[in-house]
Amino acid sequence: MQYVPSDEQLSGETPKNVDSHGKKLGLAHRLYIGDISWDFIGHRKLFFAISAAMLGIALGALVLMGLKLGIEFKGGADFSAPMAVNAQTVDTVRDAVQGTKLADLDSTQVLTVGSNEVKVQTRTLTPDEVTKVRAAIAKTAGTTNDKVTYSLIGASWGKQITAKGVQALGVFMVLVSLLIWAYFRDWKMSIAAIVALVHDLILTVGIYALVGFTVTPATLIGVLTILGYSLYDTVVVFDKVKENVQGLTGQRRTYSEAANMAVNQVLVRSLNTTIIGVLPVAALLFAGVAVLGSGPLMDLGLALFVGMIAGAYSSIFIATPLLAWLKEKEPAMKEHRAKLERSSQRSASRNTEAAAATVGAQAASLTDAGRTQRTRTTRATRKNK
Repeated sequence: MQYVPSDEQLSGETPKNVDSHGKKLGLAHRLYIGDISWDFIGHRKLFFAISAAMLGIALGALVLMGLKLGIEFKGGADFSAPMAVNAQTVDTVRDAVQGTKLADLDSTQVLTVGSNEVKVQTRTLTPDEVTKVRAAIAKTAGTTNDKVTYSLIGASWGKQITAKGVQALGVFMVLVSLLIWAYFRDWKMSIAAIVALVHDLILTVGIYALVGFTVTPATLIGVLTILGYSLYDTVVVFDKVKENVQGLTGQRRTYSEAANMAVNQVLVRSLNTTIIGVLPVAALLFAGVAVLGSGPLMDLGLALFVGMIAGAYSSIFIATPLLAWLKEKEPAMKEHRAKLERSSQRSASRNTEAAAATVGAQAASLTDAGRTQRTRTTRATRKNK
């Protein structure tokens, strides 16, 4: 194989993808120093359209299909019985309850607690129905009826949980807005962060409506957890944006260009953090769905899985492009952009003039050379004569 030196080696310059010691630079380093970059901000319309489509699907699912609420939110009956748990326990108990032939027990939930207890949740039952279901559970568990505990959860308790959850979410949003404003001293960063949070919230809840998972208190815990994760990812990107735009009017780049560089600089970190965080959550979700079949582990796992991915997406494709769009509307940023454009036009004009002058000089040189050649040819001709 023949060795072919690169252009940089021929010119004596250091290649862009190696450091001063000749060591090849990694992708993260090249993104950080701006050697390579993807134009996230320039393609914001595309990302906004994709997000709008996903939100439309999520909202459509919420409106048309609705959420499947657990008995903690809509009320119902809760039974507990001692029973040795094995791989067939959930299906066996569910079949026994549905075998009572009572109406509307298709949505009965059977959960296992440890290795020696089973819980059954149904709709609200009449006293006679409670007796039948309790007997069926006791027979399947191999115990007596009095060992099967029963409790009735009223719908009012679920309404109180929902109201408190909405209040907590509202307070969380207000506090987050104030905290971001106080830290960055920029209310537009607060708006962009809150929009990203709402985006993640709607997507996560919409997925619950699409797949038909039951919304339980574990789901509520998962949603509040991923809101914090999404906020953390957004703040990391905004912190880099803040660093890049310091003294921006003295730089030769716009706010969008500085923000785009910030996204590229933290891109690898965000991806690594998301992958590392999502892998164990995916394991939890798999265990809840494939092994246990139902329960808090599955409800919590789905909320965390969807929310963490949505949070990483929104911090890069929603929050930062939206922030750059809002900032570019400011008069100072418009003036700065116009100044850079005028400077670029002047530089291009000078380059054009310099190129024209170079071409003219080369043409004149060629003309002089031609005249000299003709003169030498004439003398030679005369000598031959």
